[in-house]
Amino acid sequence: MGSGDEGPYNLRSDGKPGVDGYLGDFRRGPAVFTLYRLGPDHPGRAHKMIAYLLDVDDGAGARECCRFTDDPEDLPEWAATWLGDSWCDWIMERCKALIDNPDTG
Repeated sequence: MGSGDEGPYNLRSDGKPGVDGYLGDFRRGPAVFTLYRLGPDHPGRAHKMIAYLLDVDDGAGARECCRFTDDPEDLPEWAATWLGDSWCDWIMERCKALIDNPDTG
């Protein structure tokens, strides 16, 4: 069962249900990363880009890890605790793999 399974305690870091926009999840060590598609109507975007939210849960509940778009000129917006972390490149590679092949089945 993925982190996107419906349940009363399964919320994204932004408080929305974990099934909304769920693309899949992956692990590294004790951390579970869950990727969500926020869609083209993400506030603050003048263009119709696709925005994504990546949450991380290491046992203390979902927290935002980063947000990014499909615009190649945009840089990921990492949460302060993840800025410069050695896992960031690996995390983005896994996110791109989930975008190309979502685990929604």
